[in-house]
Amino acid sequence: MDKVLVAGISGAGKTTLARRLSERYGLPRYELDALHHGPGWVKRPEFESDVKEFSARDRWVTEDQYHRALGDLLWERADTVIWLDLPRRTVMWRVIRRSIARSITRRPLWNGNRESFRDWLDADHPIRWAWTQFDRRRRETTERATRHQAVTVIHLRTARQARRWLAAEWTDG
Repeated sequence: MDKVLVAGISGAGKTTLARRLSERYGLPRYELDALHHGPGWVKRPEFESDVKEFSARDRWVTEDQYHRALGDLLWERADTVIWLDLPRRTVMWRVIRRSIARSITRRPLWNGNRESFRDWLDADHPIRWAWTQFDRRRRETTERATRHQAVTVIHLRTARQARRWLAAEWTDG
């Protein structure tokens, strides 16, 4: 695993798993949200070029998202995709809990952006996104896995399965 993409809907645990894989394997980690969001939640103009640059390197780990801007670029360059295909109830609990914490603490996210309860009304807010795009995201990830058969796909369907897989990686790796 040298070029690792962590797939799943918002709240599935992509960023957390990418961070752990980075620590475990010494892979440079690139957080797509940090590359995408400029001040005021505006897309950074350098986003696509930044992603093209890091994904051309020999080793990296990142999250699978922003397909509208990137298409299948990361799938084409990855050697491994870890798909966190968790149940809807699990991801909804996680994304709601995360958004509550972010809205209450108002801690800075990327480039000074902060989440507030008012943001929950946005159609692209992670809570709404996770609910409305859950089935579509699962279908699209299945289609990408079919198109990119040279990529090793590790399909994890529960949080327990993901924890066990990661624990095995820690002891076997």
